[in-house]
Amino acid sequence: MMFFSELYSAYYNAVAGILKEAVKRPVSKSEIRGMIENHAFGESVLKIEPALTEEQWQLLKKDGSTPIEHAPSMPMTTLEKRWLKAVYSDPRIKLFTDEEPDLGDVEPLFTADDYSVFDKYSDGDPFEDEKYIKTFRLILDAIKNKYPLSVYMTSRSGGVSHIVMLPYCLEYSEKDDKFRVISASSRFGGTVNLGRIVSCERYSGKNRIRSNGKTRSEKREVEFELIDQRSALERVLLHFAHFEKEAKKTGDNKYKVRILYDKDDESEIVIRILSFGPMVRVISPGYFTDLIKERLEKQKSCGL
Repeated sequence: MMFFSELYSAYYNAVAGILKEAVKRPVSKSEIRGMIENHAFGESVLKIEPALTEEQWQLLKKDGSTPIEHAPSMPMTTLEKRWLKAVYSDPRIKLFTDEEPDLGDVEPLFTADDYSVFDKYSDGDPFEDEKYIKTFRLILDAIKNKYPLSVYMTSRSGGVSHIVMLPYCLEYSEKDDKFRVISASSRFGGTVNLGRIVSCERYSGKNRIRSNGKTRSEKREVEFELIDQRSALERVLLHFAHFEKEAKKTGDNKYKVRILYDKDDESEIVIRILSFGPMVRVISPGYFTDLIKERLEKQKSCGL
C-alpha cells in the first residue's frame, strides 16, 4: 500500500509547502530548511535543499522565487479513490462518521467478496445498528474529553447490571469481531463488550469518578513447547497474531513460545491452545496446566 505511505509522501509535501510560499514571494534558504524539517525528515535537508537551491529540479530560481504560477495541489489518484471506496464500504466506518467523501463512480479496490476470513466467530457486534453506533460515539467522545459514563449492561446470567465507568480506550478483536471498552475508574475498572451495553449516558452523579491508572486487567503469560509439524508454528503465530509473544527455536522442529495476555482472555487462551492438540505442551505456569486438565475433563465428561 505504498500510495498512502507516509515515508514516500513526506518529500512531496515538503516541496509542495515550499512552492506554495514561493508562489507568493521569494523564500530564503533558512525558510526552505525549516519547511523541510517540518514536513519531512532531518536527513531530507541534505537532498531536497541543494536540489531546489541549485536548480537541479528547476522549481526555484536563484533568488528563491519560482517560475510556477499556481500553488501546487495534490489531488487523489484513481488508486487512492478506489482504496478509500473500499474502506468506506466497511460497515464499521459508520461508527466514526456519517459523511462519505465524493469519490465519483470509481470501483472499490476490493470488496468483502474478494477475501475469506477463517477462524473467526460469526456473532460479531451489530455495527450498523443505530443504538450501537450512538453508544460507540458517546464512548469515543468520553475517552477524548475524559468524562465518566453511566452504563447499563447485560450480565453473564442474563440480568441487567449498572456500572459507572471512566472510559480509557476502545479495543477491537478481529477474531471475535467485537469492540471492547477499557475503563480506568477507581471503583469500576475493567473491560466491557460494547455488544452487552443496553444503554449508556453521561454520568451526572455527584460522586467524582477518578482514574486509578489501571486501564487493563491483570497481565499473565503462558509458555509452551511446540513441535512444528503440519505447519504448526505458522498456525500458532497466525492464531495469536494480535497477542504479544516470543518464539525461540530449541531443536529440530521444536520451539518454545511465550504468549502475554490479559487475565480476562484466559478461558479463550486455554481453548486456543487446546485446538493444537499434541503439537503443543504447556510448561508454565503450573495453574495454566491445571486449567488445561480441567477443560479436558469437562470435555471427556460430555463425551467429546
